[in-house]
Amino acid sequence: MILGAVLLGAATNAAAAPANNTCPAPQAALHEHFIAADCTTCWGEALPQMRALPGWRFDWIVPVDASAAMAVAALPEATERAQRVLGASGRPGPSAQTSHDRPALARRLPAGLSVVSGPAWQGYIGVEMRLKPATRQRLPPGSSAWLALVERVEAGSEGTPVARDLVRTVAGPLPLGGTKGQDTQHLRALRWPATALPERLQTRAWIEGPDGQVLAVAADRCP
Repeated sequence: MILGAVLLGAATNAAAAPANNTCPAPQAALHEHFIAADCTTCWGEALPQMRALPGWRFDWIVPVDASAAMAVAALPEATERAQRVLGASGRPGPSAQTSHDRPALARRLPAGLSVVSGPAWQGYIGVEMRLKPATRQRLPPGSSAWLALVERVEAGSEGTPVARDLVRTVAGPLPLGGTKGQDTQHLRALRWPATALPERLQTRAWIEGPDGQVLAVAADRCP
């Protein structure tokens, strides 16, 4: 009953959601920052590579152990994401951090990725992702879709001197097959963490190639 109501809210919003031109382009540059869950110093630093750059940003807290200071915000998916994009040896070890930057694609995909969400309700947010057939047909074989709730933390709050887009919940990989000529569609009810503020959450979707590189990003409710 809960999941049905949450998903209905997302589908209703999808039909009524206006276009929002304040997001970066789907193929804009991407900046991913991985911080070990025990490295509070890393969270409180403003390194040169963390300066405000155009494009998309994802901050990941990588699990270390249950007693780590930031364990409550750590996700197993952060470890998996770091391994896909950095390799097993590239992800941050205890008390460390690392970054991965991807410039905008030279060969742009046709527009067609979108995501919308409903209101937070009883701990869940309904999310709908759509991908147009023309975009799907241009993707490398083995590509997949992902959904996330990202908490947008302002500079000077929560102990961080720089603005962060903290990944709090992830769903994926999701298949990109579908009926020929029709949109690929995924509806999910994502639980938002009790330690997150729902008014700061933004829904995002991205397309990931078989090599782990992100090919396109879309977001809902951009500021």
